Amino acid sequence: MEQWYEELFTDYADKYENETFTQGTIGEVDFIVKEINNDKNFKILDIGCGTGRHAIELAKRGYNVTGVDLSESMINKAREKAKNAQINVDFKVGDARNLSFENKFDLVIMLCEGAFPLMETDEMNFEILKNAAKALKKNGKLIFTTLNGLYPLYHSVKEFMDTNMVDGTSSDNSFDLMTFRDKSNFELEDDNGNLKVLECNERYYVPSEITWLLKSLNFRKIDIYSCKLGNFSRNDILTTEDYEMLVIAEF
Repeated sequence: MEQWYEELFTDYADKYENETFTQGTIGEVDFIVKEINNDKNFKILDIGCGTGRHAIELAKRGYNVTGVDLSESMINKAREKAKNAQINVDFKVGDARNLSFENKFDLVIMLCEGAFPLMETDEMNFEILKNAAKALKKNGKLIFTTLNGLYPLYHSVKEFMDTNMVDGTSSDNSFDLMTFRDKSNFELEDDNGNLKVLECNERYYVPSEITWLLKSLNFRKIDIYSCKLGNFSRNDILTTEDYEMLVIAEF
């Protein structure tokens, strides 16, 4: 049985390109190259690369990039875009929970929830982080974005307090305070004009969880910031109003 994220990214590559959340590529890549001091010797792995928007932009700027995604249609679109741009990116169909890379890359990126934290169990999400860490060289850096648990936690509790509920539940709020998972229905029209209704299940993480998980993978320096579309910055402090967080981890 296909999981919701597998069904989502089947026959969705063209529509994906026009989504609002995919429009910040240039600014996000500007931040990435600044983080690695514009060092063209860096080998970069893009996990959950989708249609290759970050990987292709990095390759245009002279970087050696490998992109991996679970969706064959997304990878096919990425290869087509790279060919049209006359650049070389090594795009592969692969599962982020089961990658064979080891001590190979200077930088790993996972942006716009391309893989982590969409998995159906916490263990699967952790496997993705483990594989990202394993793929890095000993002085490597990991940059990724993920859903900020402070946002639904704050707003769910606030709603509870504002409405004086006694059982802590609400039919309008699918966020589970015990698991930090949000279940929702997502409607979309795929590239073939078919209407789909997907039962999404996403895991939100609070900063302390992310810090603990990364420390358990031997990352020593972990910085977490607000994540703003197309404008990543170390100057933006994470708040309860940020839907996503930007994580930068180094060994």
